[in-house]
This record gives sequence, C-alpha cells and structure tokens, in this order.
Amino acid sequence: MTETADTASARTPVTYAFARQTGVAYQPADTASGVGAFLLRSGADRRALLELRRVVGRTCPVRECPPGEYDRALSDIYAYSGLGEDAIDSADESDESLSRLIDEMPRTEDLLDSDSDAPIIRLINGMIAEAVRTAASDVHVEPFEDRVSIRYRVDGVLHETAAVPPRLASPLVSRIKVMARLDIAEKRIPQDGRLSISLGGQSVDVRVSTLPSRHGERVVLRLLDNSAARFKLDDLGMPATMLADMKKALAQPNGIILVTGPTGAGKTTTLYAGLNLLNEETRNILTVEDPVEYAIDGIGQTQVNAKVGMTFAAGLRAILRQDPDIVMVGEIRDVETAQIAVQASLTGHLVLSTVHTNSAVAAIPRLRDMGVESYLLASTLTAIVAQRLVRRLCGHCREAYTPDAAELALLGLTGRADVTLWKPVGCPHCKQTGHDGRTGLYELVMVDDTLRKHIHDDAREADMAAHAFAHRPTLFRNGVELALAGTTSLAEILRVCREEGERHAGV
Repeated sequence: MTETADTASARTPVTYAFARQTGVAYQPADTASGVGAFLLRSGADRRALLELRRVVGRTCPVRECPPGEYDRALSDIYAYSGLGEDAIDSADESDESLSRLIDEMPRTEDLLDSDSDAPIIRLINGMIAEAVRTAASDVHVEPFEDRVSIRYRVDGVLHETAAVPPRLASPLVSRIKVMARLDIAEKRIPQDGRLSISLGGQSVDVRVSTLPSRHGERVVLRLLDNSAARFKLDDLGMPATMLADMKKALAQPNGIILVTGPTGAGKTTTLYAGLNLLNEETRNILTVEDPVEYAIDGIGQTQVNAKVGMTFAAGLRAILRQDPDIVMVGEIRDVETAQIAVQASLTGHLVLSTVHTNSAVAAIPRLRDMGVESYLLASTLTAIVAQRLVRRLCGHCREAYTPDAAELALLGLTGRADVTLWKPVGCPHCKQTGHDGRTGLYELVMVDDTLRKHIHDDAREADMAAHAFAHRPTLFRNGVELALAGTTSLAEILRVCREEGERHAGV
C-alpha cells in the first residue's frame, strides 16, 4: 500500500479504503504518549497486519473486533479525514467541475479495489463545493437501478446535475456517513448526522440524513449557511407596514408569536431574525430546536434528542426553570408542547414558535385541535405570520408581457388594460433558469380585541380571516404586488398560493 498526501488522515497514515478492504486498521492513541492499537475485523486475513505494521512503523497490541464494532471504530477514526478546510478550499479553487470529477472516476468494478479512497473524497468535495457555488440548499444522492442521481435544490426547485454509475453508490454513501460520524454498519434504519466545512472563508454546516431505499441508502445533505443566523427582520422583504407591526409584536413582554408555513418556507430564518432583534445582554433568551440549525452568539440553544427523552415538551419545561425572558420552541407538534408554551406566556414570557399550517389564521383551529382551550389561545396569542418563498426573476433577462383575461382574473384585476407582468427567459447570468435567488411572501395576523373574541367564541376560520385581512394583505395579495413590480412571475405566485388565486378567479 502506498500512502499519498491527499488521502492520508491527520490521525492515521492508513487510508480508509485499505482499512475497509483488508479488515485491519490502526487506531491512534488518545494521548500523544500512547501506543495505539491495531484493529482486526473478525475473519480478516492476518497477513494484512504485516503490511499495516510496516506502514505505521511500530508494533502495537492487536484487538480483534466483530464486523459491526470494527465499522463503528472506522467511523470514529476517519470521521474528519479528507474533508478538512484545506480539502474543501482546494476543491473550490481548482478548475475541476463536478462532471470532470465524475469522468475521472476509476473504471474498476469496485472502487475499493484501489488502495486509495481519494477519488471518492474528491467527488464528495466537488459535490459540496458545486452546491455552495450554485447556492443550493440541498444535495440529494439517490441510488437507482441504473445510476446514482445527484440532484441540487436551487431556489426551492430540484435539478439533476449529474449521474454516476450504480457501482459507486455504496462507497459514496459509506464515505459520507463516515464524515458525518454515522454508523456505516447500520443500513436498515434512517440516520442523521452533521459536519462543518469551510469554503473560501465561508463557514457552512452540512446536515446529513440517510434513508434506506430499494436500491441502497438515499442521502440528503442540507447546506446551512451560517450567515443566515445574522439575518435582520429588515432584510426579509416584509412590506413596511407589516414589518412595523412585527416589531411591535416582538416588543411585547409576553405572549405567543407563531410563524407558519410548509417545510422550506424560511420559518426558522424569520424566527432567528426576530431573536437577533431581541438579543441584548439584559435578556435571557433560550431555545429548544430540532435540530439547532444556526448558532447565535448570546443565546442558549438546546437540541432535541427524542432517543433519551429530550422532546420539545421536556426541553421547554426544563428551560422555563432557567429564568428565561424569551423562549423559542422550534415547532409546536403536540398538545403537551402547546400547553406548556401557553402557560409560559401566561407567566410573563415571550414565546416564539412555528406550526405547520397553510395560512396564518389556520394556526388557531390547529392549536384547538391539539387540545388547547380557546380561552387560553385568546389570552396568549399576539401575532401569527404565514410565509412562502418564491423565486426572483433575473433582472438581466426577464421579459415584460401583457396578461390575458384569465391572468387578470387570477390577479383580481379584471377589466384593467394597463397591467404589465414579467416572465423568466434565461441567460448566462442566471444559468438559463430565468431566476436569481428567492424572496418572501408574508401575511400577518395581529390579534386585536375583536379577534380575541372570535377565538374565545370558537368562530369559524373564514370569519376570523375576514376580520384579520379586512385591512391587511394576504399571502396572495402580497404576491400580486411582487408580480406587478416585476420581482417575480405570476406562475411563481400560483405555485405557492394556487388555492387563493383560483378563489379570486372564481374557479
């Protein structure tokens, strides 16, 4: 076996591929003065120990391990090899594209026939570097019968960027699991992990999720840009009047502020922006999240761990004994969490949280269905925000057009002849997508005395919505304004608010 500079681990001179293939590995000592140990997988050829001893250059005790224990030990030994800052930075600075890296992959039937795992490391480095360059939020590695599909989610939409031969599925997934410190021996159940990288001075956390499927394990890498933790409310794109009302709600000493919307709508970013506004030395701010996506200096953040009984409810109950002024709960999922959040607001705390509903007003019946009494909701709710993310049109290639009668009806502008809309075209600047980034659509419900009476009396959702939006824009109306301004297209608005748009058109 020949060791090379770009595959050697900082902790051991033995490559991961060699350790996997032969069943022997060198485990460094925990202290600098220690001797370390040679690990031998049960059933492995002991002659490989001679080569291992030659490379390491010392004699160590031999510890024989069952296959599962051996694989877990490899995860610990090699978790950070090959994906350090230098590796990622070099991947970003080189002219190697993802397609070129795939073309240069060895053509052997089994990648582990090679004594170096460098090709897989370079491929993963290239995948992550390309994802950061294209501002992708997620990377999907999906094994199928004839290929392994690599797809990026850019501006909320998935695109297949590349495909690699199916023979690479196992080493590719195994290497990602090693980097995220997951159990590579366990392939029957989903696993979640995390790793941190640096790319061109930009710190990026990567959340790793694996899921067993018919043709192997699927992996999704969620890229979390740490700069998002420094967002301010003013940066989110809320209309001026809505922004002022939101700041007014956050200035209240107690109550519940909810942010609603589907997965990927930016709810966590909005909550963090609110916390950044409130983050002062005079306040004790504590959160319980699943997972903690962004670290915010000055705020105590707690991670949910259901395996050991650390649920949202248990975490919320515990942090209320930590003398908090402001509490953020990542999500209200059950009646216990909802009731504790209500009690926290009644005892003088400002509580921020999220609920999965399609509109702001729908959060009220959702909490009722969980079992929270209407009179408690009426006493504690302060504001509810619903939000979506839509793609911005590329300012270099967007094209103006005059909408037809059907489109005017969808906009609620039937009969007007002076309306101009814009549509995507595609150019080199936006990589032929016609879009460049995303912006938010928002609707805000401020709970006033009249709405409190509606909540207390178990009024219908439609009646509450009629009052809440009598003088405030809904998600759809906010979207219409963006479409008329040329920020986004009508198609994007209908993609996220189709039901309300059809209601306007009488469909």
